[in-house]
Amino acid sequence: MPIENTLFDYSPITERPAFTWPENKKVAFYVGLNIEHFRIDRPSTSIWPGTIDLVPDALNYGWRDYGPRVGVWRIIESLDRHGIRASALLNSDVVEHNPQIVKAGLERDWAWLAHGKTNSEITAGMTVEEEREYLTAIVDTIAAATGRRPRGWMGPGLTETFDTPRLFADLGGEYVLDWTNDDQPYALNVPGLLSVPYTVELNDLGIFAKGTPGPEFVRIIKDQYEQLLADAQDGSSRVMAIALHPFVTGQAFRAKYLDQALEFLAAQPDIWLTTSDEIADRYRTVR
Repeated sequence: MPIENTLFDYSPITERPAFTWPENKKVAFYVGLNIEHFRIDRPSTSIWPGTIDLVPDALNYGWRDYGPRVGVWRIIESLDRHGIRASALLNSDVVEHNPQIVKAGLERDWAWLAHGKTNSEITAGMTVEEEREYLTAIVDTIAAATGRRPRGWMGPGLTETFDTPRLFADLGGEYVLDWTNDDQPYALNVPGLLSVPYTVELNDLGIFAKGTPGPEFVRIIKDQYEQLLADAQDGSSRVMAIALHPFVTGQAFRAKYLDQALEFLAAQPDIWLTTSDEIADRYRTVR
């Protein structure tokens, strides 16, 4: 028998009640900043497949490691310049390996989401109890480092098991980003848990892996905002997310294009510059 999807129900966006963001803004915008740790003895996101089976894989590991060493600091400068707080998608191993990044986020009042332990591991194949212990350790580590328990979850590589949403909710979780199937938040069939929009399309890994030039990236961001704004004119507000990886968008030759995109968004009168935490909070109050 086929497995049925019981996590969420079908809901066409044309049949939902209208709602608004604060100050009647039409589009809520947040930056999902992936702050990740990668193991040197396992393959992961790679720019060149020819060496992924090597240990160590200096080419790909070094490319990824540019992110915490250089790229994230360049992105932080741009976010600061335009008054945007990140929604930090945090591997809990970053707390040990790159504490300076956590410190920088605390100074800027970022939202902190659990993003697994490391992007070199996923929960596939774990038993329920193994995954419960895994999630508990992640949440506890992030809470100890940031002073607050993460309210959102995004799996490494947007991965979940069928048990992940329920187990995260049991730990006090309030929303997940893994299901990128909507322009609005919606309730999951797990008590108290929402899905908040994230993106695999406005995601630098996908965009720049296709060879997209910087000016085209800026045009894509503008086009996305303008269409969502048009969609929201009936009073039904929208969410716009962009997903950034410091080893991708943090590269020097892409920095000015991220800055141009953020400058455009920050200047729009109908946009709410916010975090995924605040989007979840507001949605609960209006629905």
